[in-house]
Amino acid sequence: MSQAAYVAVDWGTSSFRLWLMNQAGDVLSERRSDEGMMAAAKIGFAAVLQSHLDAVGAAAHLPVIICGMAGARQGWVEAGYIDTPASLASILQRAVLVPGQSRDIRILPGIAQRDTKAPDVMRGEETQLLGALGADGEALVCMPGTHSKWASVRGGTVERFTTFMTGELFSAVSQGTILSLAVANADEAVDTKAFRSAVVAAFEAPAFAANLLFQVRSGQLLFGGSAASAREKISGTLIGLELAAGLAGDRSRRDITLVASGRLEALYRLAFDSLSVAVQSIDSDDAVRRGLALAAKSLAATSIWTL
Repeated sequence: MSQAAYVAVDWGTSSFRLWLMNQAGDVLSERRSDEGMMAAAKIGFAAVLQSHLDAVGAAAHLPVIICGMAGARQGWVEAGYIDTPASLASILQRAVLVPGQSRDIRILPGIAQRDTKAPDVMRGEETQLLGALGADGEALVCMPGTHSKWASVRGGTVERFTTFMTGELFSAVSQGTILSLAVANADEAVDTKAFRSAVVAAFEAPAFAANLLFQVRSGQLLFGGSAASAREKISGTLIGLELAAGLAGDRSRRDITLVASGRLEALYRLAFDSLSVAVQSIDSDDAVRRGLALAAKSLAATSIWTL
């Protein structure tokens, strides 16, 4: 096994992912848990990190590069924001040192859009953008999740971005409204036809989204249908609504990059395909690791780290 050079961490609100990396950017060991920012704030960020470092046998001298919510105001150490238009390369130069630690631990900053008409922030996704596109890439990027992000990147600069609470809305609608009755005891089967039709309906008439959601229940009561089908209709409606805004009605837009993995990657690819929109897909784990690797190399290039 090659020698470990550094540790990369993606620290979300509710999730924690750590990778022991060699100099070439290969993964030597991995840890995942639900000890995100909310849990770590209670347990202690240093304690959570150290438990995972011990689990992968990370040597005491190995440096750590972190992205995500550990750098939030309510996180471990605030890493601040870079304002749009934000150069992805500037993310590499603004890592904040965590004080009082025996090893060198740095947290990457987020990006802020200080527009009074469209204020927005991201943490963690900027590192995915860096890993997906490089420091000088160009694309319209869709990053699905609890809070999906769409970013317009040109010449390595994030010009604008928009957040959609699609994942959180799905949970709220399917669990906290009358539609919870429609999806009760749904199995794992995916009703592709129902999902596709819901995406198209919401994309073509986003103003009717609230009505389309109610039709999930009324249609089930009047014409039948499985709970799994109802779940896919809710998901398709909310994703179709997101795509209507993200694509701004332009189905011919090229250079769209989808950064996702697992079920979300499959659903969003299906949604784009339903609208005849071609996308390039990049695994979100790969993207964030590449971004963290670039940050580690940048620190090494400035002689802050020795890899």
